[in-house]
This record gives sequence, structure tokens and C-alpha cells, in this order.
Amino acid sequence: MENFFYKQPVPIDFGVGKIKNIPEILKQMNAKRGILISAPSMVRSGIAQEIIDHSEGKIVAIFSDIQPNPTVKNTDDCAEAIRENKCEFAIALGGGSIIDCAKVACFVAKTPYGTADFFSKKRPVTEQGIPYIAIPTTSGTASEVTTVSVLTDTENDVKAPIASDYFYPVYALIDPALTVTCPPSVTAVSGIDVLAHSLEAFYGKKHQPFTDMAAERAASLVFKHLLTAYHEPENIEARAKMSEASVTAGLAFNLTQTAAAHACSYPLTQDFGVPHGEACAMTLPSFWKINSQYGPEAERLNAFSQRLGFKNSEELADRIDEMKKEMGLKMTLEDAGIHTDEQLNSLVENSFAPNMQNNPVTITKNSLKKMYLQLRTVSTT
Repeated sequence: MENFFYKQPVPIDFGVGKIKNIPEILKQMNAKRGILISAPSMVRSGIAQEIIDHSEGKIVAIFSDIQPNPTVKNTDDCAEAIRENKCEFAIALGGGSIIDCAKVACFVAKTPYGTADFFSKKRPVTEQGIPYIAIPTTSGTASEVTTVSVLTDTENDVKAPIASDYFYPVYALIDPALTVTCPPSVTAVSGIDVLAHSLEAFYGKKHQPFTDMAAERAASLVFKHLLTAYHEPENIEARAKMSEASVTAGLAFNLTQTAAAHACSYPLTQDFGVPHGEACAMTLPSFWKINSQYGPEAERLNAFSQRLGFKNSEELADRIDEMKKEMGLKMTLEDAGIHTDEQLNSLVENSFAPNMQNNPVTITKNSLKKMYLQLRTVSTT
């Protein structure tokens, strides 16, 4: 008998041109004084100014000093800008890094403490921060519908997730037109991250019927539309389908959490500089094969692969590698700059984040090293 609990409190407003709804949303929120938290690229492209114009004078400040893997310091600086400008709401406009930074900064700003206190779990997250609207400009992290933020503590050399139900945005505004300016490399890396979210939500130990539905829908959209969005950046239909895939995958992994491929991605990103989605994709085909061959629900994974139009799980995994190759993503450890046994051992050692426990097949240091060795120089032909 099934026994599960599904929760998604964020209203999702989806469609091309939806940013025109901002005045109405702010009116409903009774919002008066806000800050735009955004990426420098959004400021340069003029999209940030468009959002400010749509706010009809309610946005009084802008903060954009956020790096691609947001740091504890970025978050503290953002929280300080919120306090200094006495902002009572925020709009987070950007990719996952921007929204991840915003969701923690909006909470920290209402406390007298720094981000590190909460990131290190010295203090619990016990209350709502200032309300914020999340507007994604990439199709990747689905941070606009999740409780989780991934931050890097550069002082202690730790990259990890921090999550709380108090981090949910009050509104997710998803306008696929905003993703058209994504460069192909960002489209590739964020799009393949969507696939990682989908497949990990499906095979993770915490999956349930509602997350399974979302995971399957999201994965099918990525297989159909990612390469088109990559090769034809202006194709609004492909962009819209990838935006849909991203948020749909979020509706799945927000509850299931991620698993082994994400656990391995943290050291690949932090220690070797591989962009997050690309880092997830390095091990994703391997884990799909392992879980489809040795997992307790191998049959379920094979059936999923067949419903998506593949002969079996192996063919699905091989297709991921083909897509990675076509988009110029890293295929091997050599590509990622991992050449020595010492680097390999360090990678194995640092790949055991808590989400590794969510993998249906128990992964040991020995089995992980064996898997990594197969990725050392072998590439799909």
C-alpha cells in the first residue's frame, strides 16, 4: 500500500510575457519597498531595468554582487543591502545561484546574525524571512519551487545545501522568454541538471507516486527539447518546454531530494571547477545503469526508460552521453582535470555527501572508485 505526503506551497505563474504581471502581484502582496536581487548579466542586458520599471517605483535598490556558486559572504552582503535599504520584499531574478543566494539572504536579513551561523547549523532556521518573488532566467535548478539553497563557505572550504520550509518563495513567476538570452553553454549545463533532478527523483529512495509523475514528465521534455534549445537559442517553443521541464523536475526532487550523482558533483565543482549541472551529468549515466542493474527497483527503472522511447535503461544512459558529447560537455575525468591517483582518491573521499544515502544501491568507496576509473579516459564514440 502506498503511503506518502506531497507538499508544494509556491504558486506557479507560467507563460511567455508573464513578467508584465509584476505590478498586479506586488499589489496583491501589498508590497511597498523592495530590492531586486539579480545577476550582473541581467543588469547588462537591460532585463533588470525592465523588472524595475514593471515594479512602478516599488523597487528601491538592486544587489548583483553574486558569483556563479554563491558564497556565504555573497549572502551576507545581500542581507546587509536588504537591511540598509529597509526592504520589506525582494524579487530574485536570475539562475539558480541568484535565487539560492536570495532565499537565504531574505531570511538572514531579518535576524541579527550572519549566514555562517545557519549554514553551520549552529543556529536553527525558525522563522520566515522577508517575502520574495522568484523569477528564473535559466532552465535548470528549479530553485523557485524548492526549499533548498546550495552555498559555498570559502573560509572553511565547504559547499553544501541548506534547506528549510521557511525558504520557499511566495511566488514563482516563470517567463520562458527570459531564458532566450542564455548562452549555449549555460543552456547545456542547466538543461542537463534538469535531467539529473528528474532521474534522481525517480530512482531516489524517497520517491512517491506524485514525484514519479513529475520526474517522468520532466525527463521526457529534456530528451525531446534540450538539443533544440541548445542549437536554436531563439526557439521559444523549445525554451518554453525546457522551462516547463525545469520547474516540473523541481516539483519532484524538492520532496525526494537528489542522490548519488549530485553527491559526486559537489567535489567536482568545488575542487575541480566543473560547473554544477555538468558535474552531475558526469556520473549520471553510470548511476542510472548501476541502479537499473542492481537496484531493488531495477524493473521500474527499465520500464521508465522504455516509456521514454528507449529499448532499456542502458540505451537511456548512453543517450545522455551522446547529448553531452553533442553539447561539448566533459565526458571523462581527464576532461575534468583529474589526472593523478591522488586527485582520484580525493574525489572519492569527498563524494559522500548525505544525499549519497538516498541512492537505492549502497555505494562504497571501493565501488565508487571502480565507477570513476571507468570514467577516466573512456568516452562515448
